Amino acid sequence: MARNKEKLVLLLDVGPSMHGVLSEVEKLCSMLVEKKLIFSKYDELGVVVFGTEESKNDLTTEVGGYQNITVLQDIKVVDGDLVDTLQKLPRGRVDGDFLDAIVVGMDMLIKKYKDLHKGKKRLCLITNAIHPIKDSFEGSKEDQVMTIAEQMAAQGMKIESIVVRGRLSRDANKGVMDENDHLLSIFSKKTHTRIVYVDTPTSLLGALKTRRVTPVTVFRGHLELSPHMKIKVWVYKKTQEEKFPTLKKYSEKAPASNKLATHQVKVSYEYKSVDGSSTSVIPPEQRIKGYRYGPQVVPISTAEWDAVKFKPEKGIKVLGFTDASKIKRHCYMKDVYLFIAEPGNTRATLAVSAIARAMKEMNAVAILRCVWRQGQQNVVVGVLTPNISQNYKIPDSFYFNVLPFAEDVREYQFPSFNSFPASWQPNDQQQKAADELVQMLDLAPSGKEALLPEFTPNPVLERFYRHLELKAKQPDAAVPPLDETLKNIVEPDPELVAENKSVFDALHRHFELRQNPKLKKSSRQWYQEKQSGSNAHVSSGQAVNSIENQPPVKIEKIGDLTPVQDFEAMMSQRDNPEWVEKAIKELREKILALLIHSDEGDKYQKAVECVAALRKGCILEQEPGPYNDLMHHIRQYCEEKGIKSLPQLLASRDLTLISKSEAEDSDVTAEEARSFFVKMEPKPDV
Repeated sequence: MARNKEKLVLLLDVGPSMHGVLSEVEKLCSMLVEKKLIFSKYDELGVVVFGTEESKNDLTTEVGGYQNITVLQDIKVVDGDLVDTLQKLPRGRVDGDFLDAIVVGMDMLIKKYKDLHKGKKRLCLITNAIHPIKDSFEGSKEDQVMTIAEQMAAQGMKIESIVVRGRLSRDANKGVMDENDHLLSIFSKKTHTRIVYVDTPTSLLGALKTRRVTPVTVFRGHLELSPHMKIKVWVYKKTQEEKFPTLKKYSEKAPASNKLATHQVKVSYEYKSVDGSSTSVIPPEQRIKGYRYGPQVVPISTAEWDAVKFKPEKGIKVLGFTDASKIKRHCYMKDVYLFIAEPGNTRATLAVSAIARAMKEMNAVAILRCVWRQGQQNVVVGVLTPNISQNYKIPDSFYFNVLPFAEDVREYQFPSFNSFPASWQPNDQQQKAADELVQMLDLAPSGKEALLPEFTPNPVLERFYRHLELKAKQPDAAVPPLDETLKNIVEPDPELVAENKSVFDALHRHFELRQNPKLKKSSRQWYQEKQSGSNAHVSSGQAVNSIENQPPVKIEKIGDLTPVQDFEAMMSQRDNPEWVEKAIKELREKILALLIHSDEGDKYQKAVECVAALRKGCILEQEPGPYNDLMHHIRQYCEEKGIKSLPQLLASRDLTLISKSEAEDSDVTAEEARSFFVKMEPKPDV
């Protein structure tokens, strides 16, 4: 809203020591204006650069001094020209004084707004702060900064400082940097703002909040521990996914010469009978919602729907406490909420702090039932985690994460790696290669983590806003390639990968990598099915080409031509756990059919291939029972029929019983599995 518009002055260091990052500063500041044009088009902004040879500001003319400071843009409502100005910052040739620049920025805000708009006026300083500021005519530098900070607080101004260090400060004087950091900390304490230190172009892009979102409470009321114990709390959202801006429908039918045209598109819907007997529009009072229930549609009126709705009362209640280890991280859903005591309420602050510290000491969390507002149709159940403050000026609080209900949980059946046989476990060399890979890609090798969430912008949104600004100026502009700074967010560091090529080579050497071919019908099978259809006359070459262009076929039954491939395809289908049981059952039946219908052992080889596939699948799924039962049945069948060749084939492939070492649910020992082939030898004829 216009009444909440921000008044911002950017103070940008363009001295020689900043030239290495000025291109990133240009991207950051232009992105700030681009987002304001979308979300806060009434905000006002001015630009001051320091470190220039020339001096162009009111204070130089009025009182003298304040050299090498240029007002690049007076304070005005944000527009496209500001973006152009910030994308072409001058390159200064002298070391600037950030304190003089702060005074010039304050002077601009005071002259334009006097003592109005307190709390809405802000300065943003971007510098490396590695050069000394000028000595004060009266008192020390600290006294001078204290005076300026007090004046700033009296005027309702805030200052945000972004200090760029890293490679820019390698040869700088540490004593000067420490002094400047101390002076900037005075501004931070007096105006209750932050100082951000960045050392990479990526963290610089995320250091300045290009869109400021006013915090709004989602709940104000009591945290009820019992009917006789309630604490007044406020609840805010701590994290929330940033969405793309809402796109508007735009009509090009209005003539280009009409400057008053809004190009607005209005959408209206009409409902008519589906039987086509009437072309008249059905009015709203004659329409009713219906819900599918099997083959029929059940109509439910608005009055019935209102009556059946669950209408819980607004409030937050503690259901109980539990050990923190019992709440798994993967159960957290949606956004994170922040619970704080009601501001200004001392008793509530003490109660929140006492409970939070008790929970921390006991490693406990609370389970809450939450209804944020009256009339809300759903109930939220979640976990409350203590957040103990390390700053004595900031009270303790809680974090709240929503937990799933039974309907929200998705079950996927994957066997444990620990239950696999030793031959399927990584050996020492493989484990070492994997450990080296993890260590090599450590994001915090020196203790300072890269890609911190609070300093890492969303590359998808950043790219969208940059292209939107480009399209505003050049409607026919092509989509530019991904910016190098954004590549650092979505791709591994190429220098790091090149330096550690030996680690990747070792991983590749110790792990056999094979391409998994896509399962598809043979050209013969496809051709046969096509011939059995209606008027299909296609050559075999055409059939092969058509099959290659077909999407993957979902296997629902094990066929006679490729039973092993069909079985593997069914086992890999994870949309329903019943596929595994169905695949094992059908392959067992296929194996028995091959044995029964075999003519002098002509189908034994195919049956053995199926047995091998079944054994492997049952070990993977930790289902030894069906396979072992089948093997006992085959032994009995061979003994009754006097078959010798089949046991020999199975023994040559080591297709014995699944032992307990291969599957925990098996009741077969390793010794029993080894001696199984001996028992399978047919009894001699007497």
